[in-house]
Amino acid sequence: MRDAVIVEAVRTPIGKGKANGALHGINAVDLLAHSLKAVVERTGIDAALIDDVIGGAVSQVGEQSQNVTRTALLAAGYPESVPGTTVDRQCGSSQQAVHFAAQGVIAGAYDIVVAAGVESMSRVPMGSSSVGRESLGVGFEERYPDGLVPQGISAELIAAKWGLSRTQLDEFSASSHRKAALATESGYFTKELATLPQLSVDEAVRPGTTVETLAGLRTAFESDYYAQRFPQIDWSITAGNSSPLSDGSSAVMITTSEIAAKLGLTPKARLHSFAVAGDDPLYMLTAVIPATEKVLARAGLTISDIDLFEVNEAFAPVVLSWAADTGVDLSKVNVHGGAIALGHPLGGSGTRIMTTLVNAMEQRGARYGLQTMCEAGGLANATILERLG
Repeated sequence: MRDAVIVEAVRTPIGKGKANGALHGINAVDLLAHSLKAVVERTGIDAALIDDVIGGAVSQVGEQSQNVTRTALLAAGYPESVPGTTVDRQCGSSQQAVHFAAQGVIAGAYDIVVAAGVESMSRVPMGSSSVGRESLGVGFEERYPDGLVPQGISAELIAAKWGLSRTQLDEFSASSHRKAALATESGYFTKELATLPQLSVDEAVRPGTTVETLAGLRTAFESDYYAQRFPQIDWSITAGNSSPLSDGSSAVMITTSEIAAKLGLTPKARLHSFAVAGDDPLYMLTAVIPATEKVLARAGLTISDIDLFEVNEAFAPVVLSWAADTGVDLSKVNVHGGAIALGHPLGGSGTRIMTTLVNAMEQRGARYGLQTMCEAGGLANATILERLG
């Protein structure tokens, strides 16, 4: 049976998704092209051998519209014979791209695929792809007559349901910055970064972040309307315990062990198991819990078999509620910091997290790594990697 292995994984440094961010001047196409070019250069293979490029992007309008993946691979200098497609599973778009790529390789439909992702949130604002969508249709609105809520309110609902205090959220967030700052200073990210003239390290990391400084921030989503609708909310979500708007891209190259050997490439990790799960769209961000259970069951592994975890830090309560239900020791989670510190360039985060996970597994000699991330609509992807070598 064919397998699917990662032979290279790269990412750009993540910029602040604002007009004054370091990467604001780079077109989203060129931002993705940078990672696509780097992943080929590092393997040294002929790009003509690539069967497909599957990319993720969330706001597929403007620079990120009209199949940005195909445009970017051409901008990266790939031969015109190389196809590309762009998928949207919201924040998990590029993790889903990895799943599609690996499944295609295992099935024999592909020999070599690049899975990638991009989001330039400073140039293509979050939510811009939903402008003008006034209705979700009769059937959806009949099923959810009270309507759903913004992600920030979902994060508040999770904090209330799991009994997570503002202090707990801020402690977790400060820890994310500390870990990311240490990883940056120690050079742990050096191998995975495809630096740019504009930026050589992740821009949003704040080494001096403390619980005390975070405690001074105002809540971001507090409103009279939602306070009346959800009296259980204690209002604890701030800009400090949420992921910031970000710009960035990432890419991983996937093939089989046999083909890698023929090309003289050393696999970094095997794509062991995959899962996608759905959960209550009102809470929206909790599907990481059933997705983790599902992927472990498919892999025939237990939570104690996993050495390292990457759980996307869209909001602090996402990771903390997941840890509470799974029983995972937080010292094994996001060991180099997470999206609260590093940033969350939506469509590029799935392959960014995978790049960081592969890198951390190599550095620490871990056998198994698991990554999962929440996605709008009550969705989540989960992937288990097995380090080779």
